[in-house]
Amino acid sequence: MAEPLVEMTDISKSFPGVHALDGARFTLLPGEVHALVGENGAGKSTLMKILAGIYRPDAGSIRVKGRDVHISSPRAAQDLGISIIHQELNLMGHLTVAQNIFIGREPRGRLPFMLDEKTLNEKARELFAELHIRLDPRARVSHLAVAQQQMVEIAKALSFESEVLIMDEPTAALTDTEIDELFRIIRHLRERGAGIVHISHRLEELKQISDRVTVMRDGQYVDTVTTAEASIQSIISMMVGRTIFEATPELPEKPDPEVVLEVRHLNRGRVIRDVSFELHRGEILGFSGLVGAGRTEVMRAVFGADPHDSGEILVHGEPVEMRTPQDAVGHGIGYLSEDRKRYGLALTMDVETNTVLAALSSFADRLGTIDVVRTRRTALEHVKNLAIKTPGLAQRVRNLSGGNQQKVVIGKWLTADTEVLIFDEPTRGIDVGAKSEIYRLLNGLAREGKAIIMISSELPEILRMSHRILVMCEGRITGELSATEATQEGIMAFATQREAVAAASVAAA
Repeated sequence: MAEPLVEMTDISKSFPGVHALDGARFTLLPGEVHALVGENGAGKSTLMKILAGIYRPDAGSIRVKGRDVHISSPRAAQDLGISIIHQELNLMGHLTVAQNIFIGREPRGRLPFMLDEKTLNEKARELFAELHIRLDPRARVSHLAVAQQQMVEIAKALSFESEVLIMDEPTAALTDTEIDELFRIIRHLRERGAGIVHISHRLEELKQISDRVTVMRDGQYVDTVTTAEASIQSIISMMVGRTIFEATPELPEKPDPEVVLEVRHLNRGRVIRDVSFELHRGEILGFSGLVGAGRTEVMRAVFGADPHDSGEILVHGEPVEMRTPQDAVGHGIGYLSEDRKRYGLALTMDVETNTVLAALSSFADRLGTIDVVRTRRTALEHVKNLAIKTPGLAQRVRNLSGGNQQKVVIGKWLTADTEVLIFDEPTRGIDVGAKSEIYRLLNGLAREGKAIIMISSELPEILRMSHRILVMCEGRITGELSATEATQEGIMAFATQREAVAAASVAAA
């Protein structure tokens, strides 16, 4: 066996109230794609942040290419040839794509205090050509979709030409085509001798891309197995310590015929084009389509987060104005954004405050005094019912894992007692155990009479959870499928309908 690129031994790390790692270990070989898996809170990201110099271990040792090292900062990690692509986006929205990629390494002009923007943009274009990404280096990052921002993160990490590349959920916001392209790049880096750590909750990806899999649970090392010799079910069993039948359908009961929400002929430029649909009480209505199809844009317009040019929104048959999110909440509509950290949570506040935030006025008396006994009781109830892993209600939400943060957002809207819940990528970045819990939660809400819209880029999830599926392409609804007739092939046919028509027209010409 070749000398390891990285050896991490007996790594321990504690945060206030949380023992994140306990004697964890990990080994990465040259020319290897090594998957690191485990439930949310298992310690995967913490272990890799220690390798990337973001955290310092309380105990343990790290060797890089056979040499003992102390990685005191991200810069020190980069000097050792170690780069990380974070699960949560870490870009500066006010800067351009090229400026984000080469921040701190910008080429200078004739005068040392001036940037050479032309060279900067050209270097970015060279990276994009290698990645087969269609992005304008001069575009402002804040104007990009989540998937495009993720590709900028990947390009930024690759720009360091690192020997060790850590990818923490890099495919969570990518389409199948973009994932295929990413995997091509990973294989290219592997052939050059680089070692890649691939953290992902999409276990089906493991068979496609990884050579070995290391499993962690509750901050501890469980086992390392060869991917080709391990089954997905055995990996899941090691992750959670129990068997989860992820593929078992759990469709809720047939929805009530009562229409709770109706959208008629909604339009906004080229992003939303004549979109109409109905949502029934007790229904889970799935929205599918490729990234950029307009699903999120439609829901943000319905929620009042973005304006629309024309169209009607009706709640219980009555036309309503949705100028702001406050209007939507007032009409009983809650929205769980795909970007929970930016739009769903107050990260510096605690679990209790975040849970009651959307309905805070209901906990106040006539003088505006908050009944802290009620807020604490309500928050504790949701922590228990949603199985939120936290040392206490006073824990800051920013210190929770991604899956537990998502559960806090769900608890917030349950506290507000909204009648319509819009879930945008509800299980993005969430492990298989937490996914099953959220699926059961959504089904339970539907049985209670809640009307649910679920946007998801994972076709098995859409097929499993929806009464009906609406498919979008280029801002339009291009197809509607019932749960009984829907297939992955059928959804993709509608999702690529516009592209297929365009391709046929070009071929005919």
